[in-house]
Amino acid sequence: MNKLYGHFKTITHHRHMVIKHCFYAGILFQGLFHDLSKYSPTEFIVGVKHYLGDRSPNEGEREDYGYSLAWMHHKGRNKHHFEYWTDYDPVTKKIMPVKMPVRYVKEMFCDRMAASKTYLKDKYTDASPLEYFTKGNTAKRMHPETAKLLQKLLTMLRDKGEKKTFAYIRHLKDY
Repeated sequence: MNKLYGHFKTITHHRHMVIKHCFYAGILFQGLFHDLSKYSPTEFIVGVKHYLGDRSPNEGEREDYGYSLAWMHHKGRNKHHFEYWTDYDPVTKKIMPVKMPVRYVKEMFCDRMAASKTYLKDKYTDASPLEYFTKGNTAKRMHPETAKLLQKLLTMLRDKGEKKTFAYIRHLKDY
């Protein structure tokens, strides 16, 4: 029962934080629908079984099986994940990243900030989301324009703080 409560509390806390950040970013409606798939049986049951408390349970599922079905389910239903934005390129004959609409980059920013706050707790600083982004070498797997925009926002957060970054984000328009 401890893992059940812990997982539910963690994903709900994270989701509420994203909703708050989306409000500040001017995309409240998106925030209200953020990560609802985490409450579906496909994701929730795995989340409880692999609950870790200090990182995503998807990592625990990967450690056990070499992959995460919950993550594959999640990224395929949530447009704020850059992994959602891939498609077959008829020229290269490969799956390639697609440029994300700005509204989903805004939500991804809010999500990354909330995840850092949720898992790091008192150790969180405005530099934490950028550090996680650069440590994971994520930009190499994103469309270059998407990576450039996200890195710009995360750098702005680190250098100028939440208030100024959200003021900037509210005025960003889709490409």
